[in-house]
Amino acid sequence: MTSLRTLTLAALCALAATSISHAADTTAVQQLAHWSAQAGSPGNAEKGKVFFNARHGGEWSCASCHGTPPTAQGKHASTGKSIAPLAPAFNPKAFTDTAKVDKWFRRNCNDVVSRECKAVEKADVLAYLNALKP
Repeated sequence: MTSLRTLTLAALCALAATSISHAADTTAVQQLAHWSAQAGSPGNAEKGKVFFNARHGGEWSCASCHGTPPTAQGKHASTGKSIAPLAPAFNPKAFTDTAKVDKWFRRNCNDVVSRECKAVEKADVLAYLNALKP
C-alpha cells in the first residue's frame, strides 16, 4: 500500500511538472495518479465500475453513451453521435490530453450526476477504465 501511494505521489509530481496542457501531454495512468492524489487514496476499480454503470438520479449513466463495458465504440444517447472507446487499452488516445480530460469530466459529470464529479469518483472511474484489458 505504501509503495502505491509513493508511486501515485511520484506520478502526480511528474504530471505537475508538465502543467502546460496540449495534445498527448498525459496518459491514463498519469490521470489516475493525479485524481488518486487529489482524492487522498488510490482509485478503486470496483467502485468505479459501479459508479460508471449506475444512474445517479438522472436519465443517464456513463454507460448510457459509452457502453458496458466501454471497450467498443459508443453512441451519444441523445444525438446518436459516435464515441470512440473510452477504455485506454481499446483507444490509445483516451485520456492523453489534460484539457480534454478536464473538459469532458466537467461536461459528462454534469450530465450524469448534475454536478462536477468528486476527485474520488474520477479516480475510481479511471481505475475501472484502466483495468479493462483485451
